Amino acid sequence: MSMSDSNFSSGGDYKNFRQISRDRLLYEMLRPTMSKDSNARGKVLIMDKLTTKIMSCACKLSAIREEGVSLLEDINMGRLPMPSMDAIYFVQPTKENVTIFMSDISGRSPLYKRAYVFFSSPISKELVNHIKSDGSVLARIAALSEMNLEYIAIDGQGFITGHERALEDLFSDNAEISQAHNACIHNIASRISTVFASLREFPYVRYRAAKSSLDASTMTTLGDLIPTKLAAAVWHCLARYKAKIPDFPQIETCELLILDRSVDQIAPIIHEWTYDAMCHDLLNMEGNKYVQEVPSKTGSTSEKKEFLLEDHDPIWLELRHAHIADAIERLHEKMSNFISNNKAAQIHHNSRDGELSTSDLQKMVQALPEYSTQIDRLSLHVEIAGKINNVIRELGLRELGQLEQDLVFGDAGTKDLNNFLRTKEDVTPENKLRLLMIYASMFPEKFEGDKGEKLIQLARLSPDDVSAVHNIRYLILPEGKKASGGFSLKFDGYKKKNAARKDRSDEEETWQLSRFYPIIVELIEKLSKGGLPKNEYQCLNDPSLSFHETSNSGSIRTNHSQPAHSMRSRRTTTWARPRSSDDGYSSDSVLRDASSDFKKIGQRIFVFIIGGATRSELRVVHKLSSKLNREIILGSTSLDDPAQFITKLKLLSAEDISLDGLQI
Repeated sequence: MSMSDSNFSSGGDYKNFRQISRDRLLYEMLRPTMSKDSNARGKVLIMDKLTTKIMSCACKLSAIREEGVSLLEDINMGRLPMPSMDAIYFVQPTKENVTIFMSDISGRSPLYKRAYVFFSSPISKELVNHIKSDGSVLARIAALSEMNLEYIAIDGQGFITGHERALEDLFSDNAEISQAHNACIHNIASRISTVFASLREFPYVRYRAAKSSLDASTMTTLGDLIPTKLAAAVWHCLARYKAKIPDFPQIETCELLILDRSVDQIAPIIHEWTYDAMCHDLLNMEGNKYVQEVPSKTGSTSEKKEFLLEDHDPIWLELRHAHIADAIERLHEKMSNFISNNKAAQIHHNSRDGELSTSDLQKMVQALPEYSTQIDRLSLHVEIAGKINNVIRELGLRELGQLEQDLVFGDAGTKDLNNFLRTKEDVTPENKLRLLMIYASMFPEKFEGDKGEKLIQLARLSPDDVSAVHNIRYLILPEGKKASGGFSLKFDGYKKKNAARKDRSDEEETWQLSRFYPIIVELIEKLSKGGLPKNEYQCLNDPSLSFHETSNSGSIRTNHSQPAHSMRSRRTTTWARPRSSDDGYSSDSVLRDASSDFKKIGQRIFVFIIGGATRSELRVVHKLSSKLNREIILGSTSLDDPAQFITKLKLLSAEDISLDGLQI
């Protein structure tokens, strides 16, 4: 079966990247283990730390239980014997895991009746032979298989490999060409490759070329070579899949572009003004979990209730990529429509004079228990949006955000920054730090030696924060020819000669502070249109003329008349829908209409960023998928909010900072 067929359920509904991953776990791994006798007893699902994250991000617990699993266990924890039950092992193919699972089912008193063993990535021949060497183990293995699914699907169009320390391991002072350094790259490559094994895709492997390959006078650095090394490692893994998996494509079906954090040092630091980004940037959330205080059943006290801001919440699905001002407007509109369509609410409304405040709306919907689910969700998001709005006002983020974007677009300079730091003494240390990090990424030469001391003193940064400013240098490419992928710095007008971004003529700024965009926007557009310079973004498997043409300018040209098997008939996704009436773009209609209107779309584009991706980058791949009519999937070693990224950046030159207390 081709992968284009497997993107649909039997009813023809299109499934996104995370849904495909979920279905493989549920229906390829768990369901085949079901039998009449084992289903009656239930099964034990045993996982390690990584595969637990993989499973939890792709599948709900209720869906796992529907496949006959009654108990979830950690392979590294002590477990009680359950000799009448079957066990499903979904683990990495490490020596430690294999040793534990063999110990579980060997001998005269095994912990489980039978074992269904699924490895997340290819297992070595040595470990396979080790398993075969124990007859008591072999007799109790009901299945032994490679799932080739070792990535964490964080979004319908995004995944991470779970390498939270990639920046430190690959770019820091201590990063050397060593066994540990190379092991990290190969481990990342192995996990990236399982994405293509899962989707049955074979990509053109492109990567940001080292500057020394473009300019012989440029000194080669270890960090500059990382995309090249990762691309080679990915290619090696794909070559094995191509030879080993029966239905793996033998010709290229998609694009993979490998980048690192050096292509855009500003995106992880600047304030992103969308609902999703502000939730994670401004509120004290643990991952996607928001804790709300609600009145207790007795009414005398309040109790805490946890909500997950994820895809199963239709309001979150609709608003997450909206500008915060737009999100607040839509929430008030939803509340107002709810009230106008409810008689009890109308009576309450008519008894009052003037417009309803947010507080009034919350109290009103709380008084309508018959609509508890809808009320809970609306009330939750009204509260979250209100909190964000208060933080924006209290911290003076509008003025700070304006200066950030003016610096990036060349409309402000050193004098403006000096004046802001001198007059705005109430700005938080963190926001002063982020402002200086943006400035340092644009003008690294101004922080060489003692040149940046005046700015640092004016901002009153702590020594710890100063290290973050100086460590931006690790993510700045060596001097040499400027890569066109990072934009020319010579724009019209004197004030814009040092701008890090230029205004996009095809983008209309609807909301204030929505001007900024990540650099991957232009890279993806160029790749899709065939305009990505092939000397700066080289390809390991040079395209054949049947798919690509090379123009005289040296750019990669893509022929969009691709083979039929690489074209997918897919349904219009929710972010592609225009906002119209209340029901036209409401959370309810998004779910109701998501499975209508088939469209033909082109080959997938995968973009992988070494060193952490941002929520702004995840947002733009959704937007570009609609614009370019191609499914774009963003991958990275991690997904970082500003505080996480700054902590990791400090680690590049420090040994006494730990990630242990950081919420990932």
